[in-house]
Amino acid sequence: MSEQKKPLPFVANFAAGAIAGVSEILTFYPLDVVKTRMQLSTEKSQGLFGSFKTIIREEGFGRLYRGLVPPLLLEAPKRAVKFAANDFWGKTYLGLSGEAKMNQQLSVLTGCSAGATESFVVVPFELVKIRLQDKNSTYAGPMDVVKQIVKKEGVLGLYAGMESTFWRHLWWNGGYFGCIFQVRSMLPKAETQQGVLFNNFISGSVGGFVGTLVNTPFDVVKSRIQSVTKVPGVKPKYNWTYPALVTIFREEGPGALYKGFVPKVLRLAPGGGVLLLVVEFTLGVFRKALGPPYI
Repeated sequence: MSEQKKPLPFVANFAAGAIAGVSEILTFYPLDVVKTRMQLSTEKSQGLFGSFKTIIREEGFGRLYRGLVPPLLLEAPKRAVKFAANDFWGKTYLGLSGEAKMNQQLSVLTGCSAGATESFVVVPFELVKIRLQDKNSTYAGPMDVVKQIVKKEGVLGLYAGMESTFWRHLWWNGGYFGCIFQVRSMLPKAETQQGVLFNNFISGSVGGFVGTLVNTPFDVVKSRIQSVTKVPGVKPKYNWTYPALVTIFREEGPGALYKGFVPKVLRLAPGGGVLLLVVEFTLGVFRKALGPPYI
């Protein structure tokens, strides 16, 4: 977007993020199920294809879509918050810093702030999704998970894993939006609409890869924390993020911190490209609809 264009209103960024999020999750959800299974297992990994085959053979193909409803309901507000918050924090930091345009440091700070904001929205939905994706899950569905958690742990039980979710989203968004800025500056300037879309897909995919590389250990911890029902008087093995990272490293080795990395990166690298592609395309539609001075 050139400097002469008027920034789009908040609702446009919110809607674009929502549309992009739903598009991404409908395309890549089975990879998320496999990723969670690999992260919850304390045994030697079967690998991506081995995990797929085991789930389909033992539980049926439909299991790859179990737990889809919570993230699908979440995806619109989650991605909407992500891109709207990134837009809000970007404008805020530009104003505070006195900079005329975004730079690398501000883009990372903006991404981290957007991720921290997003984390407060996603926790209950992530918790329900993890409980349903667990191989040992006996829940009848999303509402059954909510009812049982509230009954056993109270309403605040829906926010189990808040701290680990905060760190997961902070680091992913920092890597994602920071890389988008850097890669865009390195790519040749697009002369056509197709070129713009291609550049967006490439920069978003690279951002998704780097964000996943940075945040996977935090995602492993989050999955472990959220998979276990709290028992009164019993201290959970995994409770706080950084001590849990040390525990997993010590007991299972450094490789365990990257369990589920392959399906996660296969989802979030191209998924990050799809997100940015759909967001920018949708924002372009809004600009044309609103006309000058947004075009």
